[in-house]
Amino acid sequence: MNENEIGKIVVDAAVKLHMATGPGLFESVYEVLLSQMLAERGLRIERQVIIPIQLDGLFFKEGFRADIIVEKKVIIELKSVEKTCPAHNKQLLTYLKLSGVKLGFLLNFGEPRMKDGITRLINGSL
Repeated sequence: MNENEIGKIVVDAAVKLHMATGPGLFESVYEVLLSQMLAERGLRIERQVIIPIQLDGLFFKEGFRADIIVEKKVIIELKSVEKTCPAHNKQLLTYLKLSGVKLGFLLNFGEPRMKDGITRLINGSL
């Protein structure tokens, strides 16, 4: 399964989850529920994955934690805020670059309509 196929499943599950729960829950709740929904669709899910960073010969064991990584090909960063800001996009793009993953989704479950809370970011080309 390629990144785009995984992405379609992620978006579908996020929309269904938002329709079922609505906005306003904690990010951790959406993380658990979305992870379960994706696993039920046969995808391998990792939550709160520690991604190390190497820079100028230095190694940092814990550079950041990815909320969800799907099939080692897609990073999902979850938010539950009124509106995302440019810093959230930069955060996910940095995660993609440092991990070498090509596709990421910033999913803001705080939006009244989920389709307004989905941002797709690409590291390089797919």
